[in-house]
Amino acid sequence: MIRFYVERDPAFPIPETVFTLMKRVIRTCVQEHYPSHRFEVELTVCGDEEIRRLNREYRDIDRPTDVLSFPMLEFSMPQVYVSLGNIVISAETARRQAEEYGHSLRRELCFLSAHAALHLLGYDHETEPEREEMEQKQREVLDSLGITR
Repeated sequence: MIRFYVERDPAFPIPETVFTLMKRVIRTCVQEHYPSHRFEVELTVCGDEEIRRLNREYRDIDRPTDVLSFPMLEFSMPQVYVSLGNIVISAETARRQAEEYGHSLRRELCFLSAHAALHLLGYDHETEPEREEMEQKQREVLDSLGITR
């Protein structure tokens, strides 16, 4: 089970149905690995200015990015709600990327949700084998929910 805390920047409105689907994507990623554990996830959708500030503050990279993940724990088997981490998604960058890749904003936000959830679970893409494994997991989750390009 996952409890979500959602923050939305009113300047970048996302339909409730898309937020619901984004949460379902994150839940699917997490429950595959930890089916009987309880986690909390903070999901924030903001603009490029805010995500740039966070990227600069936490990664020393002074530019906007599409998504940031902030894992909160090394994995054991929690029995109470434990914060799995924070996910911050730039709606502005997601819109641009959706247009660039030729798919919907809905699909891009769900992809970024899966990508970030997998980071919270310890996946990375620094090496080619890690990237391939992470991309495969992302495809599996999105395909299982019928979210296609």
